[in-house]
Amino acid sequence: MLPECRTKGDVFSIPKFSVVKEDIDDFMQELEVFHGEFSDFFLRSEPRTNFFQYMVGQFSELERKSIEPIAMNMGNGKVRSMQRFISDVMWDVNKMLDKYRSMVNEDMGDPNGVVIFDESGFVKKGDNSAGVAKQYCGTAGKVENCQVGVYAAYASPHGYCLLDNNLFIPEKWFTDEYTERREKCKFPENSEFKTKPQLAVDMFGELVKDDILPFKFVVADTIYGNSTDFIEAIEMCPDKTYFVSIPCSTGH
Repeated sequence: MLPECRTKGDVFSIPKFSVVKEDIDDFMQELEVFHGEFSDFFLRSEPRTNFFQYMVGQFSELERKSIEPIAMNMGNGKVRSMQRFISDVMWDVNKMLDKYRSMVNEDMGDPNGVVIFDESGFVKKGDNSAGVAKQYCGTAGKVENCQVGVYAAYASPHGYCLLDNNLFIPEKWFTDEYTERREKCKFPENSEFKTKPQLAVDMFGELVKDDILPFKFVVADTIYGNSTDFIEAIEMCPDKTYFVSIPCSTGH
């Protein structure tokens, strides 16, 4: 995140800066402090430890950041224990998000904050991950076998960060042909197809309902600007202003 003093002047360019090893000497201590903010969400020490080790693994230089490589890379990591943590251990996701947004508010909350909706893809080699399919992958710039997520981000004069995400599940995953895959991925029985804008609407609704993080503006690209579901959801909140892209073929 960049503080306001780093962005004054040309509002369109982000100042360049470099990061050297000395700048992150205390990173692990900072990560431990961050992890400590969520310690109350786990009833036992084992999942609490696995949570921390999984975070460390995501920040590591490992090429494959799946469970086994992460656990093996940790001196005291246990593969099956971490697998159970990811697949079976239950925790209150909404409560964790509320805590995280409260932390974001303390650091960079602003009445004129901006919520940004966009999607991103992650290339996958196999076909067993939830929602994986041949679809457009923004990170690759082409159609690839991948997973796609819809993300909500936050920006203010004090910095920027991610707020929430929803996994996009292609419509074909809800056909009879994919029944076995849904069961293998432990889809809830009441799961139903939702478009990317509808997933964004769900996240927007949670942000408004929780009322933890102040914001005034909503921005998004054409996928969302072309969605009546998305536009109507924001227009239900008269205190919010939206700026969205629309197709050049849109009539006046």
